[in-house]
Amino acid sequence: MDNNRNFLITIALSVLILTVWQVFYMNPRIETQREAARIEAEQAAEKTAPGSGTSDGESIGIPTPQAGSGSAAQTPPDRATTLAAAERVKIETPRLSGTINLMGARLDDLLLKDYRVTVRKDSPNIRLLNPSGQPDGYYAETGYVSDAANGAMPGPDTVWTLAEGAALTPASPVTLTYTNEKGLTFTRRVSVDENYMFTFSDTVQNASGAPVALRNYGRTTRIGTPDTSGIYILHEGLIGVTGEEGLQEIDYSDVEEAKRVTPGKSSDGWLGITDKYWAVALVPQTGWEFQPRYSYSGDNTPRYQADYLTDEITVADGATASTETMIFAGAKEVGIVDAYETERGVRKFELLIDWGWFYFITKPMFHLIDWLYKLLGNFGLAILATTVVVKLIFFPLANKSYKSMANMKMVQPAMLEIREKYADDKMKQQQAMMELYKKEKINPIAGCWPVLLQIPVFFALYKVLYVTIEMRHAPFFGWIQDLAAPDPTSIFNLFGLLPFAVPAFLMIGVWPLIMGVTMFLQMRMNPTPPDPTQAMIFTWMPVVFTFMLATFPAGLVIYWAWNNFLSILQQGVIMKRQGAKIELWDNLISLFKRKPKPAE
Repeated sequence: MDNNRNFLITIALSVLILTVWQVFYMNPRIETQREAARIEAEQAAEKTAPGSGTSDGESIGIPTPQAGSGSAAQTPPDRATTLAAAERVKIETPRLSGTINLMGARLDDLLLKDYRVTVRKDSPNIRLLNPSGQPDGYYAETGYVSDAANGAMPGPDTVWTLAEGAALTPASPVTLTYTNEKGLTFTRRVSVDENYMFTFSDTVQNASGAPVALRNYGRTTRIGTPDTSGIYILHEGLIGVTGEEGLQEIDYSDVEEAKRVTPGKSSDGWLGITDKYWAVALVPQTGWEFQPRYSYSGDNTPRYQADYLTDEITVADGATASTETMIFAGAKEVGIVDAYETERGVRKFELLIDWGWFYFITKPMFHLIDWLYKLLGNFGLAILATTVVVKLIFFPLANKSYKSMANMKMVQPAMLEIREKYADDKMKQQQAMMELYKKEKINPIAGCWPVLLQIPVFFALYKVLYVTIEMRHAPFFGWIQDLAAPDPTSIFNLFGLLPFAVPAFLMIGVWPLIMGVTMFLQMRMNPTPPDPTQAMIFTWMPVVFTFMLATFPAGLVIYWAWNNFLSILQQGVIMKRQGAKIELWDNLISLFKRKPKPAE
């Protein structure tokens, strides 16, 4: 039928577009990311890059240090030298290590103990925060601004005094103090939990002889444009949930163009900068009105900043006032992020993880996989078990679809007879076909449902594998040591037996091949379409999907292959019960039969 042919041609063109996009856009990006990760893992020395100075760009009343005297041609000092240039307080928790810079009481040195750059055990740990003097500076701080008549407020250049505590641990907070020339004393108690949340509790004591109005600010600043995955399904950049606007996701390129994005005022929420797996987020004190803002400045080096500034806080003479800011700095683990929302009341903090528009599918999918992982001890096995669960959920609908497909095969002789009878009258042919479908109670598009049902599940699993850190570096068995990365083998170097590297677009590993074979077998269970266009699509689609999915996360390819295998078993059992012939064996034999030559 013409409509059927047009539909299949549309599918073929869509697959072609996806393939071109995968080969010429996605694959080069993936290869670039692999190379960047390899270089980062192998570098023993600290990174260097052009550009210096510590100017954080213009901000809304927030004091910023002036640009350094160095020029763009100078090389900044190495990280160790930068860290040693200021007095620091050690941070040591079960999951973090680093220091607080007493100049500015700034979080600018933080290492994640549980995560490494690559899957190798000797790979360096992830360094989340770096001092501002580095080309990849990344830090968070909180302070105050006020009129000059009230004296110097605690800001980026303020040197705090360690008054209590030797090191910051979950069991031992530290206390910092600063007194300005007007008699204002600031006491800051810094604490940290077992995971990734720091709390800055400030008390301002006014002994100046007059009331003082000041504002609390917080900011997280990133120097240099970071590498991002560049995938449209994942947001990396500035992010926040404040005011009536709710979730704001601002890409680096967007804030570069706008220079400044200023949402409406808010009295709760959070804002910060997010990577694929890590984030730094400021949580101002709930109930205090504040102005959030996202900005970009680019002198010698790009700088991105998320900050807030509260409304005025008036402290009477002889009185005290208190403020509190929480700073999240760490890995975006689902359970921990959700706990901060429910236990600490951080509004919609779960959106720090990019679940996407279909979070109502994606997040439950993650929880199912995570529960099965805790039961089975392996994320790969959890994915296989999830596939079985999904199959059971859709079992009745899939059964109905496969029964309809079986019935379609039973009436194929009648369909061929109608085509021959009305070969010259397409209208009557269509009417006769509809009457046949109605008589035999057949839905001609029912066979599409098993494939259509896979699409949202496939997308949800892709999202889970791609955005959740729990899947990062999760091993399966054998050569699959990271389910979130593509299968590292390739048939083009005999799966590593030949000593040469294979380009990304030729990385056709074992699991993509298994997926292709199972897809091929599943399609061969149905009769070969008589139409040449349909037959071509029927033949080449498994090959196209093998190449296209080869650079997808291995966990996703394993899911697809296992799903195909279960579908073959399910379809075979149903067709046998319905008395329909299973075409698999005949179709496979016909591939090797010599085609008769057309008569001259």
